[in-house]
Amino acid sequence: MKASLIFKQFLQRYAERIERIRAAPRAVAGGVAMGMFWAFTPLVGLKTLLAILGAWMFRWSKISAALTVAFHDILTPVWPIFLRWEYDFGFWILSHPHHFPERLRVADFHLDYWLHWDRLEILWPTFVGSLVFGVPSALISYGVVELLLRRHFRKSIKNC
Repeated sequence: MKASLIFKQFLQRYAERIERIRAAPRAVAGGVAMGMFWAFTPLVGLKTLLAILGAWMFRWSKISAALTVAFHDILTPVWPIFLRWEYDFGFWILSHPHHFPERLRVADFHLDYWLHWDRLEILWPTFVGSLVFGVPSALISYGVVELLLRRHFRKSIKNC
């Protein structure tokens, strides 16, 4: 099978699962937006839990939040590129005067280099930079999902 066909089937299954959720379009769209927001953060082990918790706090669909974080994990092969962009933007936002960080050297790619506690200083700029990607993605996904679900429900009511 071609990769594009597999991706189309995956998207179709995701859309079908979102449509099967028995909740108001606002709640499902809110859950998708919450999942999209947390999916961009560098908090690898906590993204799904935080998305479900956020959806629960706002009384949105927890299922759609968890599905969206899982769907976002399809970007895992290109995730290092997003993390670098998030770090760059976050570093630029937090630095005064504003400037981008130094370029990474090949020597910086060794695992033992990144496993030291002093390297955790990159987490805060990366989290701040993730807001640059996460907030617009959440807002856009909320609008698109709510619009599509409202159209779907109007069509299904007319067919009854």
